[in-house]
Amino acid sequence: MNNRFSVAQCVKTYKNADFYQLARDADSARRKIHGKNSGAVSFVLDRNVTYTNICNCKCKFCAFFKLKKTPGSFVLTNDEVLDKIQGLVDIGGSQIMLQGGLNASLKLDYYIKLLKAIRERFSKIALHSFSPPEIDHIAKTSNKSVDYVLNALQQAGLDSLPGGGGEILIDRIRHRISPNKIGSRRWLQIMRAAHKIGMKTTATMVFGFGETLHERFTSMKKVRDLQDETGGFRAFIPWPFSPANTRLSNYGLTDGLDYLKTVACARLFFDNIKNIHSGWVTEGMRMAQLALSFGANDFGGILMEEKVVRATGLINETNVRELYNIAKNAGYRLMRRNTNYDMLEEIGAGHRLVTGESLVQ
Repeated sequence: MNNRFSVAQCVKTYKNADFYQLARDADSARRKIHGKNSGAVSFVLDRNVTYTNICNCKCKFCAFFKLKKTPGSFVLTNDEVLDKIQGLVDIGGSQIMLQGGLNASLKLDYYIKLLKAIRERFSKIALHSFSPPEIDHIAKTSNKSVDYVLNALQQAGLDSLPGGGGEILIDRIRHRISPNKIGSRRWLQIMRAAHKIGMKTTATMVFGFGETLHERFTSMKKVRDLQDETGGFRAFIPWPFSPANTRLSNYGLTDGLDYLKTVACARLFFDNIKNIHSGWVTEGMRMAQLALSFGANDFGGILMEEKVVRATGLINETNVRELYNIAKNAGYRLMRRNTNYDMLEEIGAGHRLVTGESLVQ
């Protein structure tokens, strides 16, 4: 690993590299990492279920949260969650991401009962749920250690953790945009603890908060260093901050050039994380298609019922038919995968999800 990309090299490459050469280099790195599957782009058929929007964290970049007892605040019952999961199962989906605010009224027993109810009815669904800030919050409200909480959730049926709450792992930025949320060290500690018990995770980076390029790529290095230690990250998911309807609405939108260069640098930097996502939720499908030529290899999920990004006014929706057309027109085969990133089936023009799908948002 002596020839690894350094933070300084990432900054230099981002600033000075020829744009098209950067794309070629990132694409070459993707093909080397993915070998026989380099001609494919993958996705997972999943659903986001937001179990509560009540949150005490009050992040300045969030347009979704509500305070307790304010109009529009909610906590879903187990039956409501189960009904939403049934909607995914009915179309052959395989992954649920439970996500919610840091609600002081919800203790560990709420999560245990919810997971057990899901497992009793849906034994095969993958539960990719609860970000590090949620894990930290559950531990604090229940007066338990993170290790205890992770083990209890795993025993109740939790499979893996999403990378939410990572944003930028630079505390100067975190203190400015989310002073009440866990710091970078705590986020990494929780991910390390999850990896220690065999729980795989993803790592998400939200950029465009006014961080320097050096800070952006230093944040990536913290993830790469932990991956060297544990090998627990399945994917890296970069996407830009959307400022509309937030208390940071004076921030300018990042542009497509910034996004594509960041994706390409991530592919060159992460020699130890196989999968880089293409962010259609924030960038739209055309930019997501371009990202496939800049090192990305995965569309992520269909994300039935995504609400958090939508609250900022960005409403990008898709279905398998559109994913198929986007992949085909870019020269790739479309593959449906599971949460482990194992390829399950190729999605061709005649597949039922292409010819007859209807997803209800």
